[in-house]
Amino acid sequence: MDKWLWEVRLFKSRSLATEACNAGKVKVGGNNCKPAREVKEGEEVQVRIGALLKTVRVLDAPKSRIPAAKVPEFYEDLTSPEEYERVRIARMQTEHRDAGIGRPTKRDRRQIDYLKDFLQQ
Repeated sequence: MDKWLWEVRLFKSRSLATEACNAGKVKVGGNNCKPAREVKEGEEVQVRIGALLKTVRVLDAPKSRIPAAKVPEFYEDLTSPEEYERVRIARMQTEHRDAGIGRPTKRDRRQIDYLKDFLQQ
């Protein structure tokens, strides 16, 4: 399972996929699965990636890690658009600053606080 998750690019490394399996973030048929579990064609796999609960149907198992363009040949994404929208909204509600621009100034902080208060009304 961990190898398949890494090969179809659901995780950046195989060790991250293994950790997800061990932590119970990967389920097949509603049950937690171990990293060494064999992947079978037609199974539905639920993977928790951050706040997103991604559901995919296994179409095939690649022989090695595949390019991103070939991913649709190996799994079908069954995740509902509502789930993607929920995650998008959750990300918008948290404050985000680009890396390397430094701390906000006093003026920036006041503008951020004003915007937060405005959005909560």
